Amino acid sequence: MWHVNQAYIQGAWTTVEGTETINILNPATEAVIGRLTLASRADARRAIAAAFAAQPEFGRTTVAERVALLRRLEAALTAHADAIRDITIEEYGGPVARAQWVANYCAQCFAAAAQAVESYAFERRVGDARVLMAPVGVSALIAPWNSVAGTLCSKLASALAAGCAVVIKPSELGPRQAQVVCEALHAAQLPPGVVNLVIGRGQDVGDELSTSSQVARISFTGSTATGKHIARSAVDTMKRVSLALSGKSPTVVLDDADLVTAIPLAVGAAFTNSGQACVAGSRLLVPRARMAQALALLHESVSALRVGDPRDPATTIGPMMNQAQYDRVQHYIRRGKEQGAVLLTGGEGRPEGLPKGFFVRPTVFAEVRNDMDIAREEIFGPVLCVLPYSTEAEAIAMANDTPYGLHGYVFSADQARAERVAEQLQAGNVLVNRVVPELQAPFGGVKQSGLGREFGVFGMESFLETRSIAVPAAINPSR
Repeated sequence: MWHVNQAYIQGAWTTVEGTETINILNPATEAVIGRLTLASRADARRAIAAAFAAQPEFGRTTVAERVALLRRLEAALTAHADAIRDITIEEYGGPVARAQWVANYCAQCFAAAAQAVESYAFERRVGDARVLMAPVGVSALIAPWNSVAGTLCSKLASALAAGCAVVIKPSELGPRQAQVVCEALHAAQLPPGVVNLVIGRGQDVGDELSTSSQVARISFTGSTATGKHIARSAVDTMKRVSLALSGKSPTVVLDDADLVTAIPLAVGAAFTNSGQACVAGSRLLVPRARMAQALALLHESVSALRVGDPRDPATTIGPMMNQAQYDRVQHYIRRGKEQGAVLLTGGEGRPEGLPKGFFVRPTVFAEVRNDMDIAREEIFGPVLCVLPYSTEAEAIAMANDTPYGLHGYVFSADQARAERVAEQLQAGNVLVNRVVPELQAPFGGVKQSGLGREFGVFGMESFLETRSIAVPAAINPSR
């Protein structure tokens, strides 16, 4: 059994000053696999000080120097991909296919960031002014438990590309995932203090990062409630804040769509990452006239999903993260039935043959109204709501009738029509006739799904501050 009791500060592992210890369970077996000693506010302050001291020199690095650093990180994360995959399966319960994708994605983040830096104009001329794109400064990167390694690397690649020293605070529920990633970072021989890692609770480490005057920027991924708290805490020091928050994403199947193709893709969108994903297409909007066929296909597709051991390549849905998340999903399944939704497949309890582990039954509700709790609140589990509509205009209105606006999906036989509908959805990101995202496109939400954008050039720019230096107009000797 492992024990994580160190922070990574100033280029070295150091024992934390915190004393509180928590157990980490394998969610597929409920067995204790390790312990974490939580970092304290004092540990966070040491990490912030290290990043603050490193920032001036790192902020002056050249494009070539940062590209070389990002390439070293790409190689180091590639070398650690198997370790990242294995600990993601053990500690989070991610199905092996998903865990492998995340492990590969970690290295891809740094490759993409290197390309973005190489082609980016950090200085431009506007009239008589030089416009400089300068690093914003020390940045706090806060990653969620449902995607520790991937989110951590995505944020870090953008921050380093821009020239920002960082303090990373991953969820305390994924300490070994964060530690393995940090071991790869250490292998890449970064300048001391440029990257620091502290694993502690939000009310301690997170609050210190949110209020410290030495932290210029916060990039947070997690729940809307926590994001609002971070934004309030950050305002006194006027930090730059980006928030990737909760979602209740619609999948709009138009009346001309090929349901045989669209429905399995919609199921994949709903149950991606075992349903524990902010981008999950958890509301499926289907034309009334085609509902019977859609429900038959849904029942067939969902019944074929394999729930179980995340190490088995045949598994598509692993366990929920912990007991609390399991209980949350069970609550919403009960609530759906209480409010009159019709259970198509799934339901309460564990799947047959899985007496242990935080496994839930993939669940589909039909005859859902948009005012039901299961249609309005983020469940964060494999629960899909099917809502009927009569006209395209009604579908768009229903899709937008939510406090969230992170993601959306549209399926149609007419690509141009699908794009017109996608343009009318109040969401930061919409996928048309696909469920695989474009990872260089900007990612982020509107309404209560967040502020700011990540990924690609847009992600790097979120760590840059625009500055202008105007000089006297040039004298024209011919006048």
